[in-house]
Amino acid sequence: MRHRRRGRRRSGMAALSAAVLLAAGCGGSGNVDGDLINNWGAMAPATSFLPVAETCHLANFAVSGPRSTYEEADCSVAHRTETVFIGEYTEAAAETETPPAGTTTGGRAAYRTCDAKATEYVGGPWREARLWIGVTNPSPAAWTGGSRWYRCELVELDSIEDDGALVQRKGSLRGALASDTSGLELTCYAIGLDGAGAIDTMPAADCEETHNSEFVGVWDAPATATYPKGDTNWDEFHDGCRTLVAKYAAVPDDADLRYRTGVVSLPGNAEVWAQGDHNVRCYLWLDGAELTGSLKGKGTKALPVQYK
Repeated sequence: MRHRRRGRRRSGMAALSAAVLLAAGCGGSGNVDGDLINNWGAMAPATSFLPVAETCHLANFAVSGPRSTYEEADCSVAHRTETVFIGEYTEAAAETETPPAGTTTGGRAAYRTCDAKATEYVGGPWREARLWIGVTNPSPAAWTGGSRWYRCELVELDSIEDDGALVQRKGSLRGALASDTSGLELTCYAIGLDGAGAIDTMPAADCEETHNSEFVGVWDAPATATYPKGDTNWDEFHDGCRTLVAKYAAVPDDADLRYRTGVVSLPGNAEVWAQGDHNVRCYLWLDGAELTGSLKGKGTKALPVQYK
């Protein structure tokens, strides 16, 4: 019985409170105009974080870029990455539950955009230099919150070998390849072999100093090519690069070319290959030679057939 009485008292107080509020809302006091928001301005719609293009960053490249790790830096100070473009996922790519992976249709499209934007940004083909690109997506939480941007990142490497390390550089890469004085261009190399005869080291060398290898260009492998894992795959890549060697050195592209020079074929890693980047950096290679001066355009006298 007492429980029911307390319940009725609470109900009565609630009713009384509602009556008081109703009276206050409808009364004619000079200080109350009946407008509960009292002419306040409308709140701006919620917006998500949007990174900025043409900025440098202290942090290393990351596939996912949460807001908490985002920090812009002046490009004149030592930094690790540079954002060259901000893109936006649209249509089907924007409707996924998580940011598009690099191997998806949306992820590949973002990579292609970043590829073109990087070349435009540096003023020349970035693959012909010690450069590398990547795509940074919003964090999963930011994606859920509505973020649909992606960042096109550009970094400098200290070497074009597989284990090339990221360089902490000073100065923007904008227009860096517009001239041939950046020091980033791929030129000549002094290849060293291990005990099994495989390439062990490939340090850059001044073309006027002793070297045995030269960068000749980038071969775009066909869509049917597979990432090289065996001799057959590598043969296809080497054949593609030999075509560029012949053009570079101004020698016939025929069956004798393999007796004029060796070749080194360097695709990107398996990850970028899966993203649709089938470009291969190509180098001529004369094992045991001590070249001084470039072989570019020197013809058959400089690169004779050497039958064994």
